[in-house]
Amino acid sequence: MKLLSTNVLKVGVVAATALFSVSSLASVVISGTRIIYPSDAKEVSVKISNGGPSPVLLQSWIDNGDADAKPAAIKVPFVLTPPMNRVEPSKGQTLRISYAGGSLPMDKESVFWLNVLEVPAKAQAKVTENRLQMAFRSRIKLFYRPAGLQGNANEAAKALTWNSQGNRVQASNPTPYYVSLVNLSVNGKKLDHAMVGPRSTMTLDLAGSAGSKVTGSFVNDYGAVNTFDAVIK
Repeated sequence: MKLLSTNVLKVGVVAATALFSVSSLASVVISGTRIIYPSDAKEVSVKISNGGPSPVLLQSWIDNGDADAKPAAIKVPFVLTPPMNRVEPSKGQTLRISYAGGSLPMDKESVFWLNVLEVPAKAQAKVTENRLQMAFRSRIKLFYRPAGLQGNANEAAKALTWNSQGNRVQASNPTPYYVSLVNLSVNGKKLDHAMVGPRSTMTLDLAGSAGSKVTGSFVNDYGAVNTFDAVIK
């Protein structure tokens, strides 16, 4: 199998013509939707399973926020093993992530992303048959969490304060944790997702004024989605 270019965010196409059939659909599942790396942990593991009928080749890497960066050019303070492996159908693989040291802040979280590129086995095609070969890429957040941070990460969304800046809504996060928000709504206008960094303020693409109600959900450490509401000051 030939590994596809990894600068494609979601799907890479090897070949396509006017007449084709799709050779495979994504079959690899990552356990969990986010990874928490405590600073006092020697390593953390991530389980991956292949629920499809054919073997797949996986290439895995960690990036620092640039989804289009090539794996060979990325520098992050983590070691991930194995970076490439074959997973048989109905089998699994464990990825191990270890912190290699560096100068990450110890008073707040840092965020990175784990990428898993799945390349399915090439199916045997008939001479007269054209096929579309696709690779599927999954990308989930990896939070490096220093030990001893104040507060509770799963309660951080409730500490956000909401203000109006001109005709836009601002969310201010006084906590040392990242807050992942989904399905935000103000005055009938919706925003699918946003992530407010620790001790920072983000201006959202939502219009609102003092007294307007903000509704939405936040994602906790376990991937559960919890609803909340607040009022713009």
